[in-house]
Amino acid sequence: MIDKINQPPIENPAKMEQNLSAQTLTNSLSNHQADDDDPPSLSLQALEALKEFLAEQSQPLPDTAAESRAADSAAPALISEDWRLSQFWYDPHTAETLAQEVLTLCNSLPDSAARVACVACPSLYAYLKNNDSDVPVQLLEYDKRFEQYGSDFTFYDYNRPEDLPLELKHAFDIVVADPPYLSRECLEKVAQTVSFLARSEKSYLLLLTGAVQKERAAELMGLYPCGFRPQHSSKLGNEFRLFTNYDPAMRLEGWDVEKVFEFPSSHSLNRIRTHQPMGGTEKEER
Repeated sequence: MIDKINQPPIENPAKMEQNLSAQTLTNSLSNHQADDDDPPSLSLQALEALKEFLAEQSQPLPDTAAESRAADSAAPALISEDWRLSQFWYDPHTAETLAQEVLTLCNSLPDSAARVACVACPSLYAYLKNNDSDVPVQLLEYDKRFEQYGSDFTFYDYNRPEDLPLELKHAFDIVVADPPYLSRECLEKVAQTVSFLARSEKSYLLLLTGAVQKERAAELMGLYPCGFRPQHSSKLGNEFRLFTNYDPAMRLEGWDVEKVFEFPSSHSLNRIRTHQPMGGTEKEER
């Protein structure tokens, strides 16, 4: 037990905790830039916002669900990101582009009730529901603040990749994942989750992660980079890419062909599919 007799009094614990959090988080994020096993790093511009962010976190969270109900809106409110949980929301252009791509894929499937899983990407979930509130989307997320989304929310810890309700197993035609960390261990576990969720090898898979993961994405999941470059509202210092298991053709600026053929030995090449523009056909290459 710690002897507290000679300890100086703590006049304002909340303020001291906030200052320590800001100092610790600033030092930690500054060191992350050179380590691809750490969470995505922030640019200097984003680091300047830390004090304001931490101050906001010390305030009671608004009841955004109640505000949405009061506004009589069916669209879900997007909760503010928490950098301590490695949460970094997409900027509006990225979120809208991804949402339109997912809806295009939904419309291309013969089953009009195609189901979508968003793994650790709540900003995409919010944009999807804003664009089409009827699209069946399940959000898998660690942050329990998103429980306000009701039955669309499933608690998810990537350290337990298949600890999920059985009704979600092989239930989704489209799976979008954004792992919280840029490590092989994290990607391997998220890949397990994606395999658990995907209805079949014909399911559409989209992965948003750092460019440093491109070889791992090909090796572990058979995914290849698109020309489209995702951006975040917090201006991350890491280069992010979008990877897919299908060729989006003219959408998403297509596959980055040079990058695709960097991995000729991948065991997953036989699963690559070419997705033709709407009205065309879809074939599986073997």
